[in-house]
Amino acid sequence: MRYLRMLFVAVLAISLLTVALANRQIVDVSLFPGQFGQYLGGTWSARMPLFLVILMSLLIGMVLGLIWEWLRESHLRQESNRRAFELRQLEREVGGLRTTHAAPRDEVLAILDAPRVAPAPAAPGQTTLPAPR
Repeated sequence: MRYLRMLFVAVLAISLLTVALANRQIVDVSLFPGQFGQYLGGTWSARMPLFLVILMSLLIGMVLGLIWEWLRESHLRQESNRRAFELRQLEREVGGLRTTHAAPRDEVLAILDAPRVAPAPAAPGQTTLPAPR
């Protein structure tokens, strides 16, 4: 699979290089048709190689498609986040039910099955020994 990916990248690079070498002539690219740009104040055109125009058009199209799909799928992301939140709530609820309903009925077994909690460290000057009788 890795070689197939490398082959694809190589073919893509060769084809882009071929397009760039075949379209080196300089062209005028205008943002507005005719003399409409003069009414907006300024020249809305640029001179650049044709291959650059082609590659920029492809890049702009890909970015616009990415933004379009991201906006189109926003409701799916919201639904996924809502369901993930509900799943976390249900898992917490099931965990609580397991501790209350599946707990052993015998008090001795409940003490033995309870998780052990590490004792809190003693403050300076205090002892953890039982009080004398």
